[in-house]
Amino acid sequence: MAHASNLPVDPARIADVIDGLAKLTEPGRPYTRRAFTALFPAGRDFLDERFRAAGLETRIDAAGNLVARRPGKKPGLGTIMLGSHSDTVPDGGRYDGIAGVAVALEVAQALADKGIDLDHDLEVVDFLAEEVSIFGVSCIGSRGMVGVLPEDWLSRERDGLTLEQGIRDVGGDPMRITAEARKDIAAFLELHIEQGPVLETEKLDIGVVTAIAGITRIEIVVEGRADHAGTTPMGSRADALAAAARLVSGIEALAKSLSEGPGHFTATVGEFSIEPNAANVVPSRARLLIDARAEERNAMDLFVASVDQLADGIARETGTTIAAPRRISDNMPTPGDPLLLNVLDAACETAGASHRRMASGAGHDTAFMAKVTRSAMIFVPCLGGRSHAPEEFAETDDIALGAAVLFNAVIQLDETLSQESV
Repeated sequence: MAHASNLPVDPARIADVIDGLAKLTEPGRPYTRRAFTALFPAGRDFLDERFRAAGLETRIDAAGNLVARRPGKKPGLGTIMLGSHSDTVPDGGRYDGIAGVAVALEVAQALADKGIDLDHDLEVVDFLAEEVSIFGVSCIGSRGMVGVLPEDWLSRERDGLTLEQGIRDVGGDPMRITAEARKDIAAFLELHIEQGPVLETEKLDIGVVTAIAGITRIEIVVEGRADHAGTTPMGSRADALAAAARLVSGIEALAKSLSEGPGHFTATVGEFSIEPNAANVVPSRARLLIDARAEERNAMDLFVASVDQLADGIARETGTTIAAPRRISDNMPTPGDPLLLNVLDAACETAGASHRRMASGAGHDTAFMAKVTRSAMIFVPCLGGRSHAPEEFAETDDIALGAAVLFNAVIQLDETLSQESV
């Protein structure tokens, strides 16, 4: 790892932004600053002040994103964008998203410190509501920026507040989201803590993200028959819970097998309920929801087909009825742009950062930015792989090394993309 004193960025400035946002948390709930709640505007004001102090021009776009701009030497050439999000999940999130915003700002400051003027405009963005918001949906700002925010989401309501009004309250203009969908972004890069243990375990500095896993959620409902738990012989039951338990075990076995393949794969039964949920009644109904994530689509297709077969077999063997598993949602994997991945690899070498390529099992704003421009991510290590918890932690020097990688990547990208435009 390169020594912090040799880096082209200032670790202290990065830490100052992260620490400043960490102080803006609900009392007794570190670190909680959710979008569309009372503390979120305070975080936005803090960032706006820091952006302006760095000489950046700030605005809120139609989708409610805070965007800070450093003009390039060649107007109209396009924008290189860096950023992440400043909202948190409840009770956890000191670095998740925040590190990416702080690093994006630091890259802009470091360029100014060194008198480096890019050909492209450089923008730093704090996306609105990347985390699942009070409205039950996520990545609101990035979806809006690229023009894919579902219009019917605007009428979603929580405690008398609609999403439409929530976007207005942060300074956006919901009626202009589609009209202002960005077409000028030449490339997008995001730094994020890994939210997993791989980099720490392998003692590596940087993960260059090959793909953001596609997420498929599958609902399965098992119909059995309610009977007296004390009088119904074991061989005469249609126990929905017993059948569902076999499903859960089978799903885990399938996921473990697929995870041994070349790409990232996970599957989790994260929701489970039974009826009538009484101690002396054989369960008549069970519902489970699978969250499956795959770097490669063929692995997901194989998993879905295998779950269908598993359900059919268990239904026959247990005397229950299992309707065809239903896909509640189904998102394709998002590969990192090949040019950007190569640039990031080279930027790691320049910074003296050990690195490997790896997939992201979590969703990120980058997945939506990739719909309109070249996009990629890097990961930095986090302690124990912990995230979405108060214990979430990343070393400032690790984040600063990631900032140095992005600094190098932006300079190389600016030159490469300028040459492409000639």
